[in-house]
Amino acid sequence: MSAVLKLAHDESVRLDRSQLEVLYQTLGPTGADKVVNHALEEISISLTRGVKEYRQGRLDELRATLRGLTAVAQQVGMMTLARVARDVQELSLTHDAAALGATMARLTRIGETSLVAVWDLQDLSV
Repeated sequence: MSAVLKLAHDESVRLDRSQLEVLYQTLGPTGADKVVNHALEEISISLTRGVKEYRQGRLDELRATLRGLTAVAQQVGMMTLARVARDVQELSLTHDAAALGATMARLTRIGETSLVAVWDLQDLSV
């Protein structure tokens, strides 16, 4: 008799809070909120686009999308997301479909968790 196990993925994300503090000190609360909100929107769009490009096998476009996502993620202190996006870019150059698929799934999970973490941080005083 065999059993099917479902693995629960629970991975914390690393946010560089000091990066957000620099934005708020430099741009003020209103300006920083605009930048962060725009960044969150761009990240969300890039994640969705990246998944679509991956599924369609458009790896050159995926790498370009993830380069942009990496830059925006770093701007708002989403260090784990930026690192995993770079991992996917590197794996997209190899012929390891299993590793690429697994890392792409991780990127999606980390992206969603990172977006929630920054939204939660915005509710606090930065």
